[in-house]
Amino acid sequence: MTHEDDDVYRAADDGLYRDANDGVDEGGDGGVGEAIAGELALMDPAVRASRALFERLLDPEFVEVGSSGRRYTYEDMLAWLPEHPGSSRSGPRYRPSAIEGVFLAPGLIHLTYETDFDGRHARRSSLWRKRGEETGWRMYYHQGTPVPPEAA
Repeated sequence: MTHEDDDVYRAADDGLYRDANDGVDEGGDGGVGEAIAGELALMDPAVRASRALFERLLDPEFVEVGSSGRRYTYEDMLAWLPEHPGSSRSGPRYRPSAIEGVFLAPGLIHLTYETDFDGRHARRSSLWRKRGEETGWRMYYHQGTPVPPEAA
């Protein structure tokens, strides 16, 4: 259970994130800060354009449910991402806001946030898991839902 005085607010790029955990782990935030750093890195065009950098942040069992309803796997994302919007330094970039991270269990973090990409808004949810110190935190699941202008 999270208590009001346990909530920690930190600036993360253009947004504010809330780390809500019950303080049960020794690291203080259960890995929420590392998961948020990974999430922000995945929106960086330099990371998106580099297979080596990108694959270090995705879990080999990764799945995404896209806004179209299509299911993407780890292999799909590695093949598709360099061509995906947001992968070019000269093009539009994802602008995250209101990132909230919750420590669910040892090795499992849930992030929620919103993005603006070239005027298109989305609400996003990611699960990050850590299977070992050698692999670190990796995105295990992601879903983005478009927000129509009248609901923004």
